[in-house]
Amino acid sequence: MTPMTADEIRGAFVNCSKGEAKRIGMPNLDALPWGDLDFLGWRDPSGSQRAYVVVERSAGVVGLVLRQSASSDRMVRRSAMCQLCVTPHSGDGVTMSVARKAGTAGKKGDSTGLYVCRDLACSLYIRGKKVSGVPRLRETISMEASVARCRRNLDQFVDRVLIGA
Repeated sequence: MTPMTADEIRGAFVNCSKGEAKRIGMPNLDALPWGDLDFLGWRDPSGSQRAYVVVERSAGVVGLVLRQSASSDRMVRRSAMCQLCVTPHSGDGVTMSVARKAGTAGKKGDSTGLYVCRDLACSLYIRGKKVSGVPRLRETISMEASVARCRRNLDQFVDRVLIGA
């Protein structure tokens, strides 16, 4: 992923107001391993249930505000595998993350969600730079194919958020 500034990131959000985007707490952008990231994902530093995803697409950069389930929610316990990177986790390492849809659909209250790594470090799990504590599934595909699958899964999620925008 190409390194970005806080202003570029804030300008990419499609499912919140400009005012909300200005108030988003940013990660330490200088400390990020940009070359290892397929997308930028982080949890709100305030400790709320908000999280953020920013992804480069052919039409430009898209940012999404997510609401993650609380770790005590029963639904979180049912899934232990991320739907983006296919990394298994124990406990509350995977959470339902819901994004309000962009545009008119979002104003009506429509949303979409999927189970993802709570820390949104999918790129690092795929590359073996971070481990979940649960053995990864033995796959016969290359790391490049795993990266492509993760990007495809994320692009499909972003497409669902953008429907009706």
